[in-house]
Amino acid sequence: MKYSRDSYRRQAGVTLLELLIVVVIVSIISAVAYPSYVQHIVNAKRTTAKSTLLRVADRQQQFFMDNKRYETNLVNLGFGENPLWLDDNGERLPAGDPDSVYAIVLVNVLPTSFMAVAVPIGMQRTRDAKCGVLTLDQAGLKQAFGLDGNAAEDCW
Repeated sequence: MKYSRDSYRRQAGVTLLELLIVVVIVSIISAVAYPSYVQHIVNAKRTTAKSTLLRVADRQQQFFMDNKRYETNLVNLGFGENPLWLDDNGERLPAGDPDSVYAIVLVNVLPTSFMAVAVPIGMQRTRDAKCGVLTLDQAGLKQAFGLDGNAAEDCW
């Protein structure tokens, strides 16, 4: 039996069926991974807000030790602005900046009590609707309230 050179050549490239299989596999992996990735980003931004609230509470406690009262303005606690607008990395931004993800404010400040509040802004507000607004008071009570106004669990 005589074979020609052409019969020994291997197929070059990929078939349409192989390409479709790869596309389906990548689509399935993306469908599973993307929501998890988005949730990870939302949690990281929430962590930035939580650490800032803890810094505010720490400075409030120091202010209370020095002045026998809590401060009503974040500027007097060394934060530069009141309210304090934060980006993804916890850096201060000008008020109303479109890159802001949280606004930090002090509410219900009395000589012997305060509440620091982190309010989500923009996409963080819609993506983190479950946890929404984070609060921390002078006693260290940490709470979260979803966009529906109900207390949320597992946000701190």
